[in-house]
Amino acid sequence: MKPSPLSCHSRRCSDASSDGRLFGRARGRRDFGVREVGEGELIGHTDRISGFAFCHCPGQSSLCASSSDDGSVKIWDSGTLSPVLEYSLHQNPISALHWSPLVKDLIVSGDEKGVIVCYWHNRSDSQQFFPEPRTVFCLTCSPHHENLVAIGYKDGMVVIIDISRKREVVHRLRGHEDEIHCLAWCPVPGEERLPAWQDELQEEGKVPNGELTQDTATKKGCYLASGSKDQTIRIWSCTRGRSVMTLKLPPTKRRGGAVDPAVKERIWLTVHWPAGHPTEIVSSGFGGELLLWNLTQPGKRKWTLLGSSEGQNHSRIVFNLSSVKHQDRELLFSISMDRDVKCWDLSTLDCSWTMPSLGGFVYSLAFSPVDTGCLAIGVGDSMIRVWNTLSVNNIYDVKTFWQSIKSKVTAVSVFWIPFFSSPFLFFSLKFFQNKPPQISSTYHKKTVYTLAWGPPTPPLISGEESEQPSATLYSCAGEGIVFQHNPWKLNGEANDINKVIRDTNSIKHKLPARTEVSWKPDGKLLALGNEDGSIEIFQAPNLKLLCTIQQHHKLINAIRWHHEHGTQPELSYLIASGSINATIYVHNLKNVVENSSENPLTITEPFRTLAGHTAKITSLSWSPHHEGRLVSACYDGTAQVWDVMKEEPLCNYRGHQGRLLSVQWSPVDSDCVYTGADDFSVHKWHISKQEHTRPPQGKKSIELEKKRSIQPKVKAKKKKKPAGRSPGKQDANDAMNGDDSMKEMLLEENGVSDHEGEKEAQEAELADKVSVTVSGDTSSSACDYSSFSLPKPSVTQKAAPVKKESPKERPTPDASLKKRKPRSILPFSTLMDHRSKEEMHQDCLRLAACLKTKDNNEDVAPDLKDCIHLGLFTDRDSLHKMIDMEGKHHLENGHAELFQQLMLWKGDMKGVLQAAAERGELTDQLVAMSPMVGYQAWVWTVEAFAKQLCFQEQYVKAASHLLSIHKVYEAIELLKVNNFYREAIVMAKARLRPEDPVLKDLYTSWAALLEKDGHYSMAAKCYLGASSPYDAVKVLSKKGDVTSLKTAAELALISGEEELSATLSLRCAQDLLLSRNWVGAQEVLQQHKTLFGQRLVFCLNELLCRCLSERNPCERKSPVPPCYHSWELNREASFFDMVTEVWQNVLGMDTTEQATSAQEQLRRIEHPPSTSNTHPKQVLFHISHDLALAALSCHLGTWDEAVKSILGAVTRSFDAGNFTLMQELCSIVLPEGCDDLRDKLDSTNSQSMDACRSLEGFVAYRLLYDLWWNPPKDCLVPKCETQSDSRTDCVDVVDRQSKLKGCQVLLSEEMAALQNTQRDIAEVQETLAEMIRQHQQQRNNLQENTDGNTQGSNLEQSSETESDKSCSDNEAKQPVTLPELTKQLLKAKQKLAEFPDNLKVFPFPDVLECCLVLLHLGSQCPPELQEEALALLRKHGDAAVHKKAGRSFLT
Repeated sequence: MKPSPLSCHSRRCSDASSDGRLFGRARGRRDFGVREVGEGELIGHTDRISGFAFCHCPGQSSLCASSSDDGSVKIWDSGTLSPVLEYSLHQNPISALHWSPLVKDLIVSGDEKGVIVCYWHNRSDSQQFFPEPRTVFCLTCSPHHENLVAIGYKDGMVVIIDISRKREVVHRLRGHEDEIHCLAWCPVPGEERLPAWQDELQEEGKVPNGELTQDTATKKGCYLASGSKDQTIRIWSCTRGRSVMTLKLPPTKRRGGAVDPAVKERIWLTVHWPAGHPTEIVSSGFGGELLLWNLTQPGKRKWTLLGSSEGQNHSRIVFNLSSVKHQDRELLFSISMDRDVKCWDLSTLDCSWTMPSLGGFVYSLAFSPVDTGCLAIGVGDSMIRVWNTLSVNNIYDVKTFWQSIKSKVTAVSVFWIPFFSSPFLFFSLKFFQNKPPQISSTYHKKTVYTLAWGPPTPPLISGEESEQPSATLYSCAGEGIVFQHNPWKLNGEANDINKVIRDTNSIKHKLPARTEVSWKPDGKLLALGNEDGSIEIFQAPNLKLLCTIQQHHKLINAIRWHHEHGTQPELSYLIASGSINATIYVHNLKNVVENSSENPLTITEPFRTLAGHTAKITSLSWSPHHEGRLVSACYDGTAQVWDVMKEEPLCNYRGHQGRLLSVQWSPVDSDCVYTGADDFSVHKWHISKQEHTRPPQGKKSIELEKKRSIQPKVKAKKKKKPAGRSPGKQDANDAMNGDDSMKEMLLEENGVSDHEGEKEAQEAELADKVSVTVSGDTSSSACDYSSFSLPKPSVTQKAAPVKKESPKERPTPDASLKKRKPRSILPFSTLMDHRSKEEMHQDCLRLAACLKTKDNNEDVAPDLKDCIHLGLFTDRDSLHKMIDMEGKHHLENGHAELFQQLMLWKGDMKGVLQAAAERGELTDQLVAMSPMVGYQAWVWTVEAFAKQLCFQEQYVKAASHLLSIHKVYEAIELLKVNNFYREAIVMAKARLRPEDPVLKDLYTSWAALLEKDGHYSMAAKCYLGASSPYDAVKVLSKKGDVTSLKTAAELALISGEEELSATLSLRCAQDLLLSRNWVGAQEVLQQHKTLFGQRLVFCLNELLCRCLSERNPCERKSPVPPCYHSWELNREASFFDMVTEVWQNVLGMDTTEQATSAQEQLRRIEHPPSTSNTHPKQVLFHISHDLALAALSCHLGTWDEAVKSILGAVTRSFDAGNFTLMQELCSIVLPEGCDDLRDKLDSTNSQSMDACRSLEGFVAYRLLYDLWWNPPKDCLVPKCETQSDSRTDCVDVVDRQSKLKGCQVLLSEEMAALQNTQRDIAEVQETLAEMIRQHQQQRNNLQENTDGNTQGSNLEQSSETESDKSCSDNEAKQPVTLPELTKQLLKAKQKLAEFPDNLKVFPFPDVLECCLVLLHLGSQCPPELQEEALALLRKHGDAAVHKKAGRSFLT
């Protein structure tokens, strides 16, 4: 059984080559395999492999790439199993990798920070992208477009980028709610295959993302499938940038195997789009099923389960899918959390073969005594495999058990219980039948190493015989205790057999820590291996101690009894044992058992010695087919078969690439042995086929060690131990016995457990080694004198013997670091007390003399003054001198805190505070102790500390200390001055009265600062906090965007500022109008009754824009789609009637009073006249205002006002230079002309009649140009005349001439004379302005000429140039003096005053311009109109422009 193909969460950990010969998969450690007929390993990464991909370009099928968490990408040649190239462009762990199927040298990778790297390995070129600051979960290159890459992120977003243009994001696909597990492109380009696409094309004009698409685009795009943790599969269109189909994962029930309802099922949704199935997708399910989705199938059930019979599916979730073409069959490979690799035939949807694998160290092997071919395998990936080794059809007939397993499976034992029809499988105190496992309620405190079945012992045999179990389970764990469990009552408390041993054998001393337990097959003898290397033999059922084997001197790892079914019964008393040392000892206990004595014996000589291994023994197994034949597993990487009786090695197996951990002799094949190792594999090998007979020695052993050390070792991650599992007080044995002194340690395992929280926590726990600790108080002799560079005195202690550990058994460096001792506070005194013996004796004499003289009231001896350290044993004055010297030493060495402690002990706290304040070395501790001196000293210290903190720019902390001495205002001012407004406001609101002016000042000051920096929303909140809602509204509206204006309007309305709210609402509505959002504009305006008139204007503007867009749809395109109301419109009525009907039905203008009020509101608003620089949308809005007044006047029957408003709208468009808009307005508002409107006017009202005449002029002006720009067809295309054609032409000519006669209103003699006079006035005014400009320029030149001689020449040249220009102009045009111009202007104004006032009020089209247009019409114009136009042109066409334009008609 091979190592596992993946770690749990590799997004792309397997792939198949394009020719179908190779299949590669990452193991999740630091290597991966490439499988053809055999298997090869590619080793080189230093961290977990996160991605793997083959090159699918022709001719390069042997190349593959891998990525790792160390940030490197390696390119390999799978044929030679060697690296080709390596690059490390990522600075973070790589999370996704793909080899482009179109560009043969392009590899794309993404890391956990969102960086995408494209690397072209042939030219060593790279390019980086950063489309999103998110964690990349998967990516894939398009098989149809070499520059497109799809990326899936952890938060559910899918992004498609174009790598040919940097930072170019083609689409951001949003729809998933959780991490993207997999992406797959459709193998065939085009988007016309799915029915969902055609359904969406038939929807009415809904364009996604505001972009316009064409139907032909469906043939150019490609579908993309994504699988997410949110249990959905989405099919995306790359042309439309949106989801076209969503598939919900069905709640299928896993077939086969027991399911624990308490275990929450994981989900990993991987998708694969097979090459030959463009309308079918394969995806994973909830519990290991594979689903085939038919995207064209109607109805909700679009899926079909793969695997027709039970047991074909995976038992756990599937991570990776890849397919190949092989011999006209399309095969699909799947890799699952159950560590199996399955091959599926997509034509039959059946599983072709299954290859199981292991994801951890193989800690234990056990054959079933009933079904002799079934091998139970305990693995470090938290799963148990049961391998039917006798299966004929399938050599990998394996069942997996994983429910409720929380950690590594370190021990497995199988036993036949007669009361049940199937064997029980126990592991780590858990057992399986065909139901969820049962768990013992008694937990070991450390890892369980050994399980053994045996007869019951007290107290389980003390009750009635009917209640006694036929067999019990014994477990031994790292804390050195053996528990006895009742398998029928696992919820009961287990028994510690040490209690039985103590009671039976009257043992008072401490028992050794147990490391191994083994029952003799007949159940009469129990062997317990101990940590000190001894083996104790006990007799059942009361566990009387028979003997102790004192042969090994290190921890016992394995004990095995010889079987009893041989021809020599005396061999059944043989017991083999292995320990941490490399020697195996075999003892014969026949004499001990048959000649038992009252006192236990001690055996010191072995029966046989098997020497040859070079490392510790991990497992033993006797051959059930031979007598006296043993196989051993060792850390030297080999398994050895021994002839025990001859003490000869028979066969040595060296096939593993790691250290062996378990071994079992096949119960059915005498030549077959099974071994498990830390290389994640179980090997089945034959004794007769091995070429070596003994373990490797010397160079061979070194070579094997090098072979095993090829894989780089990485430090295991440390995780916190869950609080709920922390054991209570340990047994007294734990003081001397640790977890892994028994089994050394469970090796550092790079396989990934299925339960992430505990996968490495157990390894960290198992890595701790036992170490003997000597308890006792050694502080008096272990002080730190390092600062005086004195050697420490040697201290000899008697302690229990500590076993020397091998290098592999040493604890981690972090655990072995000693805790650093604190610095001594009295180093000088301590140093002087650790001098030589003679000097210490002299100190004693001096001290005695000193104390004697003191008792006699004599002066201190003068020689004591040099021994200041003796002040520790004399009076207070001497002690103070010693303290002063120690403190001086601390200050010189920069240890002010120790000096302060000494001064505190001395009682001079005030001096300490003053000295620290002068040096700026006050601390929190000193401030806390300052109240000892007094209140004033405390206040002074806090103030000094606050100043010190201000110098250190710790203003918040300084304010807190000021607050502690009740200086609230000073603290608030300190925070305010340093711009800590938020903290100052919190402090002020918490400590001051609500009406205190300081609080309002803080709010307004902070608001002013925020407003200056552009943080208007925050400034508004500050003004609200200061009870100034008006200021909040004003600052919020400063930004001027729609959302800010809308919020400001609502805020003003809440605050009672209705007028301001209405003004802001109108501004917001106008901005929405510019973005063509009439719906939003009406929502804003409807909150205010005073804006009802504006609502009518906006409504009319919307209807007018709709009419304009419908009349000319091609000319009204806009990048922003319009947002219209869904109003029902009466298209048959006139424009004003349609508008009035919408006002009444939608806006509720039901009464005349409402209409009159709205009219008054609109009349108070005056818009500036339009010019050619006015924005078109602004012009249209002003026109809508005029038309709204006209519509209201029509509704109220005031036709005189209506005609003026209509005329204002028409002339506004004319003044803006938008002739087309004027034409459209005339066509929409007055489609039949002005006759009907004239009939409704009061003929006695000269002003309204004049306005109507002006309006008729503009209508005729529009009609005139319409006839000129649209000549009859015969004028454009010559054609052969027929009778019908000539009749049609006659009708057309007559109709055009009748319309031209209606334009006679334009040929007004009075208007022509008035306009001619106005032109004369304008020409004179323009000449006057030019003269003034020239005069001002000459005056400026003269002033500049007087400033200096340096510029004189230049000014003269410029003046000469100007004079030359003026002379040339005067030659072309005779000069006119100012008096003459004034006279001309006065004469023209007098002439203008002679015209009646009614002609000047309303504008009129240019009469001479209309004359020229009529003359240009030629034969189309009636002769009488031509004559009248010529007469007007001759009479009033004095201007040069008119003379030039009418030259051809006037000559």
